[in-house]
Amino acid sequence: MSSVLFTEHPTQDGHVIAEVKLNAERSLNALTLEMCEEMLPRLRAWATDERVVAVVLDSAGEKAFCAGGDVVNLYKTITGEGDPSFPERFFETEYRLDFLLHTYPKPVICWGNGIVMGGGMGLLSASSHRVVTETSRLAMPEVTIGLYPDVGASWFLNRLPNGAGRFLAMTGCQINAPDAVHLGLADRCIASHHRDALLQQLTDAHWGAGDNTDANGVVNRIMRELEQTSQPVFAELEAPVYQHSPLIRELMDHDSVEQIVAAITAVKSDNKWFSKAQKTLAHGSPVSVKLIDEQLKRAKHMSLAEVFQSEMALSVQCCRHREFPEGVRALLVDKDGQPAWTYPDVASVEESFINELLSSPWSQNPLSDLR
Repeated sequence: MSSVLFTEHPTQDGHVIAEVKLNAERSLNALTLEMCEEMLPRLRAWATDERVVAVVLDSAGEKAFCAGGDVVNLYKTITGEGDPSFPERFFETEYRLDFLLHTYPKPVICWGNGIVMGGGMGLLSASSHRVVTETSRLAMPEVTIGLYPDVGASWFLNRLPNGAGRFLAMTGCQINAPDAVHLGLADRCIASHHRDALLQQLTDAHWGAGDNTDANGVVNRIMRELEQTSQPVFAELEAPVYQHSPLIRELMDHDSVEQIVAAITAVKSDNKWFSKAQKTLAHGSPVSVKLIDEQLKRAKHMSLAEVFQSEMALSVQCCRHREFPEGVRALLVDKDGQPAWTYPDVASVEESFINELLSSPWSQNPLSDLR
C-alpha cells in the first residue's frame, strides 16, 4: 500500500475536498523522499483544479501526524550506503513541498494530531489552517542529532515572541496545543474525536460558485464551531511555554549564545517541562546550538524563498560533516545515546567551522527558482 493516500471527497454542491493522508503508521509517518515526490504533483494539480475548494492534510493512526524527516536513510547515504546524491534530492523535494504549501492558493487544513516534529512541523507550519488536538506534541528537536531546525523554521521560529523561537530550537522542548496556539504555531485547538466531523462538515458545506466562493470563510466557520465545542477538552491543559514566557525572555536576553546556554542550564527548577528542556540542551550538539543561533540571525530579514534557499545549502553542508551523522547514529541507529560530538561545548565551537557550514556548496542554488 502507498505511503501516501489521496482521496477526493465530493461535496453536496458539486465541489471536491481533496485529502492527503500520510500512511506510514509504523514509522510514525516519517516523511520520505518518495512521499514528497508523490505529494508534489498531486497538490500542484489540485491547485488549478476548479472542483477542489480545500485540501485536508492528515495521517494514519493516532500516535503521530508526522514525527520528522527520514534521517535514517540520510545517515545511510552519508555513511556510504546508497546514492550519494540522495541528501540533495531529499532536501530539495521536501522544501519544494513546504514552499508550495506556504504559497498554496486554496485553504490547506493540517490535522496536527499526536507527534508533530521536524518535517511534520514543516508541513503544519506551511498550511493555512493549522489544527492541534489534546494529544499534539510539537517540537523541533534537531539539536539532539547535530542538525538544526529546517523545513522553514528559520522563517517561523524567527516570528515567535520574546526569544521563544530560539529557546525552542536550542532546547528541542515539546509544545502542547494551548502553547502552540499562544505562540502562533497553530490556529485552532480541536478535540481529536472531531476529526471525522470536520471532514463531514466540509463535504456538507455550501461553497458557492464562481466569484461567490469564499473557501476560507467556509473553513473558518466550520473550524470555529468545532473549536468552541472542544473547549472543555483543553480546559485543564497547562501551557508551560506561556507560563515560563517571562523567564524565557530573560534567559534569551544575553549578548552571546554561550551566555544564553549558561543562563538556561543554571536555572534551578522543579518543573518537569523546563528540566527536560535543560537536559536536552545540555546533551545536545554544541555545533547545533551555535548553528541555530547564527542561522536565525542571518535569516531574520530573509524572504520565505530565501529562507528555503539558505536551508537547502546548510542542510546539504551538514550532510558533508560528521556532526549530523554522528547524532543520528547515537540516537536512532546504534541507539547508545552517547554521541561523540565534534566539540565538547558551545564555547569551543570554532567560528570558521560554523562559517564553513553556512557557505553555499554550489554556484547556483537548486531552489533559486523559488519566488
